[in-house]
Amino acid sequence: MIALPRLHAVTDARTLALPDLAARAASLAAAAGPALALHARDRALPARDLLQRAALLGGAAHGAGAALVLNARADLALAAGATGLQLGQGDLSPREARTVLGPTWGGKIGVSVHSAAEAAVATDAGADWLLLGSIFPTASHPGREALGLAALAAIARGPCPVIAIGGITPARAAAVHQAGAFGVAAITALWDAADPAAAATAMLAPWREAA
Repeated sequence: MIALPRLHAVTDARTLALPDLAARAASLAAAAGPALALHARDRALPARDLLQRAALLGGAAHGAGAALVLNARADLALAAGATGLQLGQGDLSPREARTVLGPTWGGKIGVSVHSAAEAAVATDAGADWLLLGSIFPTASHPGREALGLAALAAIARGPCPVIAIGGITPARAAAVHQAGAFGVAAITALWDAADPAAAATAMLAPWREAA
């Protein structure tokens, strides 16, 4: 079983279409190495196109020892050679996804959650990590109320590692670490950074300093 990375660079339709996506992914992977997971995520993209983007991210990930995570689709995770699968609230449960992935797949499965109740259900269903958000207000989900650090701290005391997402920036990473998060995830703060490598390094700093 692979180790769970502490930094998750999540994509969306816009970031997957960036002309320099490969270069930015390589920069993130070079800075973070095995501490990084690159997420191929776009529910509207046809399967063939998503696999192409996943292959691009996977090339950057594998060369640096980083992880490749597919979102929502267990079948595509297998086809892409991903070592992680991220599930949403309307997707298969982790146990159901593992029946698709088969007994020889040695990766990890995360579940996106937005409350303590959803976190408990996902944990009971066999999640290896919880992607919890939004912790802070974020333009990615303008209608979603931010959970805040207190809620993060409460859920992080549970048995399942929590990756915090939503408004995460290098400046907020220390507070998220202090609240008990296993790691952090971001879209804009990583993919849109003027220097992605520096952004990844700054995001990971609280965990590396505590090691």
